[in-house]
Amino acid sequence: MVTDPSGRTTPSGRTTHQNVMHRTLDVDGIDVFYREAGPKGAPVVLLLHGFPTSSHMFRNLIPALSDRYHVVAPDYPGFGYSSAPSVDDFEYTFDNLANVVERFTQKLGLTSYSIYVMDYGAPVGFRLAAMHPERVDSLIVQNGNAYDEGIENEFWEPIKEYWKSRTEKQGDLLRSQLTLEATKWQYLEGVRNSNAISPDTWNHVQPLLERPGNQEIQLALFHSYGSNPPLYPKWQQYFRDHQPPTLIVWGRNDKIFPAAGAIPYLKDLKNAQLHWLDTGHFALEEDGDVIAELIRSFLATNVASGNDSDVGEVSKR
Repeated sequence: MVTDPSGRTTPSGRTTHQNVMHRTLDVDGIDVFYREAGPKGAPVVLLLHGFPTSSHMFRNLIPALSDRYHVVAPDYPGFGYSSAPSVDDFEYTFDNLANVVERFTQKLGLTSYSIYVMDYGAPVGFRLAAMHPERVDSLIVQNGNAYDEGIENEFWEPIKEYWKSRTEKQGDLLRSQLTLEATKWQYLEGVRNSNAISPDTWNHVQPLLERPGNQEIQLALFHSYGSNPPLYPKWQQYFRDHQPPTLIVWGRNDKIFPAAGAIPYLKDLKNAQLHWLDTGHFALEEDGDVIAELIRSFLATNVASGNDSDVGEVSKR
């Protein structure tokens, strides 16, 4: 065991950057909250969160990567600590979320990055990648979908009905996905040991979901998710044309984006590796250490590491 300069004991002997910064950036009138750590001159890892969480889902991954990488994790409008204007004042679509994140990266001066996409992060991140393939160093996909096979399951049936008929009745049926019971289910379903999952997860998410007007925000995004499948062919063409190095880490017990959604990536991406994890949707909660080490090994092989004199050694599994 060794101790890093900030006093933290690290079993791998790796220097860690303890100082995760919590900042807010004005992006065209939207206050975007983000977490940031790591050397400014290092390769960038852009972490894009899922539903119904926020950058909070990366709270442990950020320091696990920030000795060698500049790690940035924004909250989308309506999520986490970012602004949550009403549906009357902001159009909650995945096109708009992607536009805000793109402007966010521009204002931070992020000209190239590896993108970690999970759940909602996939349609946001793949929009960015397809628009600006030259900016993407690599992809890290964790239970994020880009194929029809990934949404051909029972979970999506009522949401698909909402795409077809955006009625008040159908929307009210989907409010069941915004309850504490549903949030806990997302975190606990498919895990090996429910006692290993911190209640800090759903106790962070649920009060934010219950803010006045937030259910309408989430219903708008449930409907807008229907704009994503028509873009799957475009994203798949991006994969085939540009062949970004890709790491796929997938909780194979996920009932939302099941294992069937992971396999098709391999037919389009020649430089991809797929790792199955025996856990559920929010794989970082149970297998965060494993995912962090897979990411470090993958990035060390596929992305220039910057000034090695300024960063610690990459740990080996």
